[in-house]
Amino acid sequence: MNLLYKSTRNAEKTVTASEAILKGLADDGGLYVPVSIPKLDVTLDELKEMSYQETAYTVMKQFLTDFTEEELKNCIAKAYDSKFDTEEIAPLAKVEDTYYLELFHGATIAFKDMALSILPHLLTTSAKKNNVKNEIVILTATSGDTGKAALAGFADVEGTKIIVFYPKNGVSKVQELQMVTQKGANTSVVAIHGNFDCAQSGVKAIFENKELAKEMDEAGYQFSSANSINIGRLVPQIVYYVYAYAKLLQNEEITAGEEINVVVPTGNFGNILAAYFAKHMGVPIGKLICASNDNKVLFDFFETGVYDRNREFILTISPSMDILISSNLERLVYMIAGCDAKKNSELMKALKEKGVYELSDDMKANLSDFAAGYATEAEVKNQIANTYKKTGYVMDTHTAVAASVYEKYRQESGDERKTVIASTASPYKFSRSVMTAIDANYDMMDEFDLIDTLEVISNVDIPNAVEEIRDAKIRHTLECDPDKMEETVKSILKR
Repeated sequence: MNLLYKSTRNAEKTVTASEAILKGLADDGGLYVPVSIPKLDVTLDELKEMSYQETAYTVMKQFLTDFTEEELKNCIAKAYDSKFDTEEIAPLAKVEDTYYLELFHGATIAFKDMALSILPHLLTTSAKKNNVKNEIVILTATSGDTGKAALAGFADVEGTKIIVFYPKNGVSKVQELQMVTQKGANTSVVAIHGNFDCAQSGVKAIFENKELAKEMDEAGYQFSSANSINIGRLVPQIVYYVYAYAKLLQNEEITAGEEINVVVPTGNFGNILAAYFAKHMGVPIGKLICASNDNKVLFDFFETGVYDRNREFILTISPSMDILISSNLERLVYMIAGCDAKKNSELMKALKEKGVYELSDDMKANLSDFAAGYATEAEVKNQIANTYKKTGYVMDTHTAVAASVYEKYRQESGDERKTVIASTASPYKFSRSVMTAIDANYDMMDEFDLIDTLEVISNVDIPNAVEEIRDAKIRHTLECDPDKMEETVKSILKR
């Protein structure tokens, strides 16, 4: 069966998976969703014997039906290889009675590697399938992790250029160094004077500018996205939730059909949406627990049915979640509206014009798969310190948001189902925040002394991604205001 995709804002027109990957964003500004969520075509017992790569093929072939077996397996083989520092790709670490799905063993030590290792291969394959002659220009806004993972994935990939925008002073030192030292003749990095939402809105505005698209086409370019709005990012993320369940089964931690809970620290909503897709493919997931930091726009949404971005933007020690416009939430809103593109469009228009929208009672009733919580800065620091002191396990600030939210959820709900926490980044990526949470005296050290000390206390080797930026040359120094992003893109492409 050929699975087609449609926009969340227009139910009429359908495209193939490869067309959706190439475009990134639909012409009407909507996000691509499959016309239906396919079911797994293997049993859980069959899954538990599969490697990560085999699981990836089993899941992704259901969504990317216009790719041949050879094309898809080739993309998977190129993505999930020695770039990852463990054969398992996404290992499960059991800490006391909770399971941490470590999604940070790739080239840039964050969960974005799980999808951005394969997206360049999906994209270039899609371009060939659709006879694209233009050079593809990847435009990406990042709150810290997507940027480096996308840059690493697309560096020197033939037929592509990549331009990443990040909020100046809004990412960790390691995150910034990873981006501004990036090699590759086709890579550009720009610091914007604003927050992540400014960067994300600017990129969306460029995508929606029809005149600019025409101008770019005449110059031999076309835009695509590596952000989680691209369905080519979302589909690979479904894989690791299927894999995690299979590994629990293989390790005899659960029995076949036993429900587990999944906790995801989330800002842009893509990672937890992937878990929602996994559940609807047939993985026995009970609650999807959405964990927010002090920017708790998603917590408030699940509590009240009102999405309201009109609030103070708070910079936290979990910067990849410092987001007020969760772009992937649109896909969920569309689905809980009964795939009503008109209703979804009305809500997204209200968000753009007034900064707020409210779900109907019917839509709110369709959110029963989810629970939500948030963790304050103090709770995040306590979680890191307490877990380390009790178990020796060191987690990053984003994972600590999820772990803190999970502890509160468990106490309040009495839900004792086995639980997987998505561990989204290595503690090395946020070493200062992690180390000072363990002991405030560590704040006196410089960045790389901290990293060396973290290696000692965690008994985990410093990842190559960190070692290679220690003395790396700064290659990208461009900055701009949010209203100059389009102009900046044009000037980069003219170089």
